[in-house]
Amino acid sequence: MPDRPGPGFRARVGPPSRRTRALLLTVGVLAVLFLLFVLFAGLWTDWLWFKSVHYSSVFTSQLWTKLSLFAVFGVLMAVVVGFNIWLAHRLRPPLSAMSVEQQSLDRYRMGVAPYKRWLLIGVSLVVGLIAGAAATGQWRTWMLWTNQTPFDVKDSQFHLDVSFYAFSLPWYEFLLGFAFSAVIVSVLASVLVHYLYGGLRLQGPGRRASAGAQGHLAVLLGVFVLLKAVAYWLDRYGLAVKSGSYKGVDGWTGLRYVDANAFLPAKTILFFVAIICALLFFLTPVRRTWAPALIGFGLMALSAVLIGGVYPAIVQQFQVKPNEQAKETPYIQKNIDATRQAYGIADSQSLPYTPKDATTQDLLKPDAQTIADIRLLDPNVVSPAFQQIEQQRSYYAFPKTLNVDRYGPTATAQDTVIGVRELDLNGVQQRNWINDHFKYTHGYGVVAAKGNQVNGQGQPVFTESGLPASGTLGDYQQRVYYGEQSPDYSIVGGTNQEIDYTTDAGGDQTYQYTGGSGVSLDNPFTRAAYAVKFAEPQILYSGAIAKGAKVLYDRTPKERVEKVAPWLSIDADPYPVVQDGKLVWVLDGYTTSDGYPFSSKTTLGDATKDSLTGQRGQTLTAANTVNYIRNSVKATVDAYTGEVTLYQWDDADPVLKTWMKAFPGTVEPKSAIPATLMPHLRYPQDLFKVQRDLLGQYHMTDANSFFNGTDIWQVPNDPTTSGGEVQPPYYLTVRMPDAAAASFSLTTSFVPSKRDNLAAFMAVSADPGPDYGRIRILKVPGDTGTLGPNLAQAKFNSDPDVARQLNILKNGGDSDVEYGNLLTLPVGGGLLNVEPVYVRGRTAKYPVLQKVLAVYGKDNVAFENTLQDALAKVFGAATGAAPSTPTAPTTPTTPTTPTTPTTPSPVSPTVQKALQDAQKAFTDGQTALKNGDWTAYGTAQKALQDALNAAAAAQSPTGASGALATPAPSSSP
Repeated sequence: MPDRPGPGFRARVGPPSRRTRALLLTVGVLAVLFLLFVLFAGLWTDWLWFKSVHYSSVFTSQLWTKLSLFAVFGVLMAVVVGFNIWLAHRLRPPLSAMSVEQQSLDRYRMGVAPYKRWLLIGVSLVVGLIAGAAATGQWRTWMLWTNQTPFDVKDSQFHLDVSFYAFSLPWYEFLLGFAFSAVIVSVLASVLVHYLYGGLRLQGPGRRASAGAQGHLAVLLGVFVLLKAVAYWLDRYGLAVKSGSYKGVDGWTGLRYVDANAFLPAKTILFFVAIICALLFFLTPVRRTWAPALIGFGLMALSAVLIGGVYPAIVQQFQVKPNEQAKETPYIQKNIDATRQAYGIADSQSLPYTPKDATTQDLLKPDAQTIADIRLLDPNVVSPAFQQIEQQRSYYAFPKTLNVDRYGPTATAQDTVIGVRELDLNGVQQRNWINDHFKYTHGYGVVAAKGNQVNGQGQPVFTESGLPASGTLGDYQQRVYYGEQSPDYSIVGGTNQEIDYTTDAGGDQTYQYTGGSGVSLDNPFTRAAYAVKFAEPQILYSGAIAKGAKVLYDRTPKERVEKVAPWLSIDADPYPVVQDGKLVWVLDGYTTSDGYPFSSKTTLGDATKDSLTGQRGQTLTAANTVNYIRNSVKATVDAYTGEVTLYQWDDADPVLKTWMKAFPGTVEPKSAIPATLMPHLRYPQDLFKVQRDLLGQYHMTDANSFFNGTDIWQVPNDPTTSGGEVQPPYYLTVRMPDAAAASFSLTTSFVPSKRDNLAAFMAVSADPGPDYGRIRILKVPGDTGTLGPNLAQAKFNSDPDVARQLNILKNGGDSDVEYGNLLTLPVGGGLLNVEPVYVRGRTAKYPVLQKVLAVYGKDNVAFENTLQDALAKVFGAATGAAPSTPTAPTTPTTPTTPTTPTTPSPVSPTVQKALQDAQKAFTDGQTALKNGDWTAYGTAQKALQDALNAAAAAQSPTGASGALATPAPSSSP
């Protein structure tokens, strides 16, 4: 038997063999190369994507800006810190007479000695990399500063242009913060080196610091105090954009009395104190004593406490509090004016409005169009109806919230509920990589329905439907490769045949994408990069990817616009538009700033949250706090090609002009907006929500009223839901009392704080015409007891007849009742509340409109089968008699000269036809009004206006010859 090693035996392990070392080295090199490739793949695929959408300048501008900031500030930090470490080592004292403390550090010095140069380089490199990486995050600040455009508006305290606070001050604050960081890191590193090499001692007799260490650290501390002086000076301007809580406004911004009369002079005094203290530190190496500098530093700290803290508290307690209203109202007024200007609500108009409980026929006539266009289809409820009736296949789906748009000729444009039939991979029966990314690649077409009508079964009246879709929208490219529910990526082209759509007669129809977008996968290196990006190795070797194949990704409209315009905040609700044979998504882009002096700040995510936010799935830049916002850009994304186009909408916005300088050529002028697209543009919801959130308090333009807080409003909770979220705004065609005609508007209501009666009704003109963006507020007296949305809902629920019929609709629990949007409309001198009521059977898959609730005034409640019946009941006798006006126009007469009569010219056939149409429209309108059919009456009124316009055009100098006089209303047809 072989001898066994004893218990103390230790086997000797030799060095690894040459083959092992080569293998380990190869594995290490491959691992490093793989990590580098992973890092590079993200950069490379981003470049290819930007190139494919023709916005490569955005990518290169960002990249070079970030690299420049990284290099400049990284090198600067490395040089500053490295120089101070080198200087501390250079100023080390001789070590011949070492203390016991220093002898204990000797082994560390000896251990460091062989690597001093490498340690210096390594430490400098690490702090440089950290500083450079932090600086890249300031690329927006740098671009705004270098491309700034003046606002041509001066603040009320320092009389500086707003651009200083919005663009310059943030950059100066970054530079100051960077300088502080460099000095602090240098001080810490220098102290460590001085201590290690004996320049600083904690024990032993004699001086604790050598002359070199003392001078070095004194200069660094002097620089620190000098930077503090600069900080005090910038803090003076920072008071104009400092935010806090005051008078119920959480983001109150700007100086108040104590700021202007205590903090502002205190910052100025502390600035000079810090300058003197810094000079004392700089004199320390000369005087060879710390005493003056330390005394000065102590005095500066004491001054900061007394002048910067105690004195303002005394002013607040003994000057402001005893007479706060008189002291604060001038500063409150500055805040009110700046806030209203910064949020675009300075021109909002407030009109007194005392709603009537009953109306008359004459009062109802001007609001015929408003009544005719009351929207019965709630886009937030009827999506399941679209899904059930128009889904066609399980792999298609409509969004939970549909959109409201206008379609038809301008004079007769009709509110339309529209949704896109998008691809839903969850409905694919056989899920695998090929099906998910090669076969099922796109949705198909849109479905549209009249907003103010339902059929006899309570279902939508579709104006565009089917697969492929057909209807009133004409021919357009119906394939939806870019949409809100598109897959993360699809591979198209090459020999790949995609499933286009399926019909019962023809089965699966195939298609090959020809839109031109996407990134080519012909290059193996590119395929490898995308295999890493999507964590899918099959992209690298799959035989399904043939020559000519492309990958489509980043496909939702919001992320595409956010990527090509990273300086924009994008509205959370893109909407589809069919125009010029294309289906495009329209998005609203906002430019924002948090540097508008005296303007109160708001958090966009909180201000834009309502009862539909969860249903839509996203909000506007949830954590972004701003105090200036403009809807400066309208963007479109082609649903087929993915093409992104940015249009300048607000040509006066200095923030947009600044970004257009930073990214030249990326934004098209407003004049480039297609004429067919313009009628579909609208005032955006998220901006409106922010504005209404501010107007709850900032409708008070008088500082004394604001101080007393006697008229604070709030947006009511949505009475149709149980979540406690606020009511969303609604797109409606409505006529405000001071307007000549109804227009497409975005509306909301207000109630007094912690009460449910109506305080105000607000509408903004949403049509892109001369009145676009005009905000009108109807202020309702508090003593009228006008029903707010929750009181109107309570009125419905408490009405015995309504309760009885609701129980019948519920059918003993076999059906569920769903309330549609509760619409508030100023009609006939009063306020009309209308709410569609849907019924969904327990076995049914979608709701159908069964009833319409209406209340006019405080007590006129109706719960009827149709809107016409409900309105006839709440309006009463006002719908019974025929109106005396408007009347049909008479045949135009030939004008005569003052001296010689002329022979009447024959009336042209065009004018005769127009007048016949006008007569018919007038007669139809009277019949509809007698019958209480407001939809027919509104249609007749539109036809009458069209006929009059045609007559006027025909008799104009450039029109047909014949009658030259404009038709005028007459007392008889």
